[in-house]
Amino acid sequence: MTKILVLYYSSYGHTSQMAAAVAEGARTAGAEVDIKRVPETAPAEIVKAAGFSADDDHPIAEVNDLPNYDGIIIGTPTRYGRISSQMASFLDQTGGLWQKGALNGKVGGAFTSSASQHGGQETTLFSIITNLLHLGLTIVGLPYSFKGQMTLDEITGGSPYGATTIAGGDGKRQPSQTELDGAQHQGKLIAQVAAKLSGGTHH
Repeated sequence: MTKILVLYYSSYGHTSQMAAAVAEGARTAGAEVDIKRVPETAPAEIVKAAGFSADDDHPIAEVNDLPNYDGIIIGTPTRYGRISSQMASFLDQTGGLWQKGALNGKVGGAFTSSASQHGGQETTLFSIITNLLHLGLTIVGLPYSFKGQMTLDEITGGSPYGATTIAGGDGKRQPSQTELDGAQHQGKLIAQVAAKLSGGTHH
């Protein structure tokens, strides 16, 4: 069975909700899916003052988990148009895997969340994708086969580079149905591609 890892960092739960939708999509394609989060690196007093909420339902990932999967889908909120330091710190520890080529030929994808409509979603997706390309992964985005991202009837995230959500300046806006549908669509596609590339068996 194809094994997929949805790996995320979330400060306020928006990216965590998107991770659950990505995982759901991958499961509909018959994959076995784990959702894991990266460790918090911000000092405890900042975490407390900012009111971060960790989703304790999801175990903390270790770098050496990554080779166990056929597909790796990474989500992080945007920080000034780039990847969060928590996710960057985790990915910076994959040097040993890179050296061995341990992730070559796996399938990868990216998803993100930002406060505003044009708050750096695409540059953040590309900063995740850049990491994955260096590690040898084949990238699957969110193509326009997902028609929901074309809507002008509502404010919505979604881009051909990966699923996205908009949290609002105060973080109160939760992922919409369209955004969650996009995340599911991408998760399903990645699982389907991973199954094809791995020949349906886990190596």
